[in-house]
This record gives sequence, structure tokens and C-alpha cells, in this order.
Amino acid sequence: MKRTNINRGVVVAAIFVVVAVIYWLRLFQLQILDDRYKIDAESNAIRNKVQYPGRGLIFDRNGKILVYNEAVYDLMIVPGQAKDIDWALLADLLEITENGARERYKKARAYSRYAHSVFEKQISKETYGKLQEYLYRFPGFYVQSRTLRRYPRSIAAHVLGDVGEVSESEMARNPYYKMGDYIGKNGLEKYYEKQLRGHKGVKVVMVDVLNREKGSYKDGAFDTAAVAGHELYSTLDADLQAYAEELMVGKRGSIVAIEPSTGEVLALVSAPTYDPNLLVGRIRSNNYAALLNDPQKPLFNRALMAFYPPGSIFKLPQALIGMQEKVITAHSGFSCDKSLVGCHGHPDALGVADGVKMSCNPYFYQVFRRVIMRGKDPNRFVDSRLGLERWDTLVRSFGLGQRLGIDQLDVKAGLIPNSAYYDRFYGRNQWAFSTIYSLSIGQGEIGLIPLQMANLAAIMANRGYYVTPHLVRAIGEEKHKPGVDTVRHYVAVDRKYFDPVVEGMYGAVHLPGGTARRAKIDSIVVCGKTGTSQNPHGKDHAVFIGFAPKDKPGIAISVFLENSGFGGTWAAPTASLLIERYLTGKVSRKWLEDQVREFTVYTN
Repeated sequence: MKRTNINRGVVVAAIFVVVAVIYWLRLFQLQILDDRYKIDAESNAIRNKVQYPGRGLIFDRNGKILVYNEAVYDLMIVPGQAKDIDWALLADLLEITENGARERYKKARAYSRYAHSVFEKQISKETYGKLQEYLYRFPGFYVQSRTLRRYPRSIAAHVLGDVGEVSESEMARNPYYKMGDYIGKNGLEKYYEKQLRGHKGVKVVMVDVLNREKGSYKDGAFDTAAVAGHELYSTLDADLQAYAEELMVGKRGSIVAIEPSTGEVLALVSAPTYDPNLLVGRIRSNNYAALLNDPQKPLFNRALMAFYPPGSIFKLPQALIGMQEKVITAHSGFSCDKSLVGCHGHPDALGVADGVKMSCNPYFYQVFRRVIMRGKDPNRFVDSRLGLERWDTLVRSFGLGQRLGIDQLDVKAGLIPNSAYYDRFYGRNQWAFSTIYSLSIGQGEIGLIPLQMANLAAIMANRGYYVTPHLVRAIGEEKHKPGVDTVRHYVAVDRKYFDPVVEGMYGAVHLPGGTARRAKIDSIVVCGKTGTSQNPHGKDHAVFIGFAPKDKPGIAISVFLENSGFGGTWAAPTASLLIERYLTGKVSRKWLEDQVREFTVYTN
């Protein structure tokens, strides 16, 4: 009996020893071998700092920098670690109110007690220097560096766009972004956001009881490196862009210049414009509100979003369609019958080139009537419908009435009215040519955006095709091609019909009776077409499109000036100065440059 009790005691003791050994081994594993638990245990001494990548730089076509980065600092907070904070002192250091500081804390705590969030963004180097001395008094706070965009030449605001703090809706759509991150808001910054932003990294650092960083944890074993964003090599010519913006000071409208053979946009101006540096940093919010409320609407991108009646520049596709449909030939003449539609005084046009050169309204009334009224049905309403449907197909091949695939997100399609459009207003078979004749001279319901006007000039320069306009030619150090459409789009008009129309554009600039004589440059053969866009709400708008040189064109351009009257007065010389500046690198006619600069339609 006694021996049995001894054996039982030995077994119990052995069990205790085994259990103790198991616990000791597990504790050894947790504390010595497995860092994961050690990190958790020391969470109050370990900090995960997001490493923000440098956003990709943006250059012009000649390698000149358009956008670069500048270092700033954000004060971060982990609300659950913020204990016994002297809010008055913190507010004084940040130059904010104590109530403001407490509200920031409440907002961050409501978002998450444990997540890192921005307490005060984009503090200056001076404020950062003062804050460093007292940071040990603010547990749960730390400073994190990031970069802001800067624009050395203050140009191309509408093209480049801007960067701002990510919104809740943007975070909901893309889990990559967290509170306090920045994202492209418009322009190239938004369109190429994925390429520009890079990839965030994480640095794990040790922090002492005074909230001071003591270096990397485990020699950076748990760190991940940030990957910088890709550079964008844009198609813009920075000097031409800057010069175009200078000429548009005090005016409303737009300028778009394209290299015809490639579709590369050389300049894209919406006026009035603004300094893109106004939408950077802590001043962004106030400046955005001021720009938004400005009666001249500088934030509105007129080049891509405003569509206007094109006026007489639309006579170019009308002439081409008339010849393609064989309702006229290059030598068809019409009298300038002002009883049909009003016109300025000039001799009768003896052919297409004359009609274009003198911009004869009755001439193109007759051309359009022949395109629409083809005698294919005895009912004039049905006949007009059939004619307009054919006309609509041909017009749209010029990239009109549809969104051009430029690498911007906010682009309008303009308006080319078709039979369905008129059916909605008048009823099916209740309208005829007499209802729509104003389309013949680019008035009525037609609306083009200035980008489409410049693309029409490129089509004329290329004698029948265009390459989709685009703003970026390469991405990254390897100069990868962007995913934009760079194939040739041929219009539905034979090449041979372009010659008489181009001759008319040449005559408009260089021959007596031409409407665009103020676009003439002695050393360069310019082809152009003026237009006057009717404005029911005030003074008419001025339009000019053109290209140069006549053979092997290097630039196609549109100039649209709101409330500036006849296209030959101010739009044509503005385009002429830009053509000369781009092709020769200088402007020889200082007197004309002074006149264009002095002409304004509003004052700041």
C-alpha cells in the first residue's frame, strides 16, 4: 500500500515537471525565437511609418521640367497613444487654436483609435524645427515627410492638373488610398495617376519613452521600400505654351496647337488661366474656392469642354463633302445671292477655292442644299432626312460630334445634329432643308470644342487624316509609349478633293480678297480659314484655324476668342504669331505682337 502511494506521487511529480518544461519551452519560443509576439509586446515602442514615394516628374517635349516635387512635413497622430497632451502648447507650436487642435484629435479618434492619420498637414520647415524640440511631450504624435508638387513656370494649369488630399469616396473606390494620402484631381495628374503615384513603402522604427525615434527596428528587416512614380514626357512645347498664355491675357477663349503628322499637342490654352501653384499645399482650399467663384471661370477648361458654333471654318468640310458626293466639282461657281443668306460684299465665287478664300455664305448654302436635297424621294421631308443622314456619316468621320480620345478625362463631344435630333424637336418628317440651312455656314445647332477645331486644321494639313491628339509621348526612364491611339484616322473624303480647299485656305491668307490676310507671314506659307461664331448673348466670337507651312506642315492651330468679333481681326493674327514663334523660334513683327497683347475683352 505504501509502495503504491510512492509510485503515484512519482507520476504526479513527473506530470508537473513535464508541464513546466512545456511552458518553459513555449515561453522561450515566444520571447526569444518568435519576433512577432515580441513586436506585439513592444507595440508602444514600435512605429510603422509610411514611406511616400516621390511622384513622377513631368517634362515638356524638349526635356524642360514642368512639374517637380518639394519636401514638406505632416504631423501624424495615433489617437490611442495620445495621453495627457498639452493642447495649448501644441496649438501654439502649430499656430492654430486650441479648439482646432482638440477638434483634429476628435476627428482622428472617430476615424480610428489605432490607425495613423494626419493631424496637421504640410507644416513648414520652420514649424517642423520648433516642433522637434517639444515632440517628446506629445506621445502618439510623430512627423512624417512627403512631397508637394511645384510648377517652375506657372503654365499649363488646365493640362497638368493638380494633386489634392484623397476624399472618402475615392478611398471607397480604391483601397490603396488611406486618409491623408494624395491623388491626382484632374488633368494629366489624374489621367496618369497610377503611373505617377508610385508605390508606398513602410519603415518600422523604434521609439523611446520620450517619443523620440531611436532607429530602424531589427536593422530594417521588416521595412519595405517606396517605389518612385514614373516620369511623364509630355508633348507640350513649354515656350510655345507660355507665349500662347501671354497672348491670351485679358481674353476669354482657347488656343490649341497640334503637330499634324503625329497628333502631339504642342500647346493647349484655356483663358483665363491661373497659376497652378495656387492649388498646392495648405493654401489650396482657399484658393480653389476663390477660383471657383471668379466670374471669369478660370477653372473651366474651354479648350476641351466649351463647344461653340464653329462659324465659317465649317465651310471646309462642307466643300469636301460636296465634292465627295459629286454634287459640285472644284470649279462649280455660285453667285453671292444675299437673298438666300447674308454675306459681306465680294465678287462671285467661281469655284471651291474662291468660295473658301472669300468665305461666301451663299456659296456654301448652295453646296449644302445640294448635299441634303438629292432628289432621292419626292417627299421633301423624306429627301432631307436621307440627305442629312448621309451628311452626318461623312461629317463624323472628321472626328466631329464625338469625343476625341485625348489623354484627359473631362472632354466634351460637341454636337453634330442628326435626323433623330431634329425629330425630337419637330417630329418625324416635319422638317426639311429650309429648317436646317444654317448648318451650311457652321451656325444653328452645330457645336465644336476648340480641340476639334484644331484637329480639323490638322486634317487639312494632312490632306485627309488625323492622329488622335494626345499630350504624353513617353512614360518612365525607358520611355515607354503611353496607351493612346496613334494610328491614322482617314476621313471619308478622297485625297484629291483636298487640293482645291487647301488652295482656298492659301488664298484666304495670301491673296487679295482673302479673309485671313492678318495671318500672313512673309517667310512662311500659311493656310488658314477665319470664322465668326454667332453669339445670341452678346458680341460674336472670333475663330481661326490654319496650318503651316503649306507643304510638310509642322503645326496646325485653332484660336477661339470669345466676344471678339470677326475671325480675321484678332484670332488670325494671334495664330500667326504663334506659328512664327514655333517654326522660327522668334517673332519678327513686334508691332503686331503689341497689338494682340493690348487687345482685351475683360480686366481683372
